Amino acid sequence: MTSSALHQPSARAAAPYTRRSVLTGAFALTAAAALPLAAAGRAYSAATPDIIGCAAWGARAASEPVVVLANGPERIIVHHTATANVTDYSKQRAVALARAIQTYHMDAQGWIDTGQHFTISRGAFVLEGRHNSLAELRTGHRQVRAAHCVGQNTVSIGIENEGTYTSQDQPAAQYAALADLCAHICDQYGLPASEIYGHRDFNATSCPGDRLYAKLPTLRRDVAARLGTPLSEEAVDPIEDLVRQATGRPASEYAEYLPAGLLP
Repeated sequence: MTSSALHQPSARAAAPYTRRSVLTGAFALTAAAALPLAAAGRAYSAATPDIIGCAAWGARAASEPVVVLANGPERIIVHHTATANVTDYSKQRAVALARAIQTYHMDAQGWIDTGQHFTISRGAFVLEGRHNSLAELRTGHRQVRAAHCVGQNTVSIGIENEGTYTSQDQPAAQYAALADLCAHICDQYGLPASEIYGHRDFNATSCPGDRLYAKLPTLRRDVAARLGTPLSEEAVDPIEDLVRQATGRPASEYAEYLPAGLLP
């Protein structure tokens, strides 16, 4: 895409997963303000992420049928939205963010729906992005075709993290929500924690920001701990990363960018 940028609760012990355990056991700010919701970030459950589905956040219908692929994902790709690092951690803000992303992706980009599968607000609310992503995650067999990373949209799950993480770290609760969601996705699809990457690993972009990208090895370890499995290997090729650093990282034209004005 071409445009200007879009894109704490206490710490808790990580709970190990068992596969399928969770199965058993414009732009929106004004509209979202009408919701009777608390203004603080929510407490996050490590074992069973609470994901706000498309219907619950008021998503528009996709302009065309969302394609459900026969295959599941091979990896997870982490993004940042490149929006302001706001201190509004409310559910209203999270809903507004999800609606604004969908509006831009559909109306400006001409896509059929939100590009990524899931979005995490700075208040640690997790929201479904593209329709049917949550339903397919629950079954743990298939995924929907997305639009978050060129060349990876049929073999990966894309997660957008609200904020810009070039020189700042995520809020602790948002990071915990990301780790919990990644662990849940890995558990459902049988993925190892080593298969968590950043957008820049596949496309010429600075996403998900230098600080968040640098934390991906920690994220893999934290996800492995939640899964109760050893981390098999690091996903990043250090030689490839050195080449990328030497050649520079142009501004992204992909899913994490929105024009100024969609969100305050």
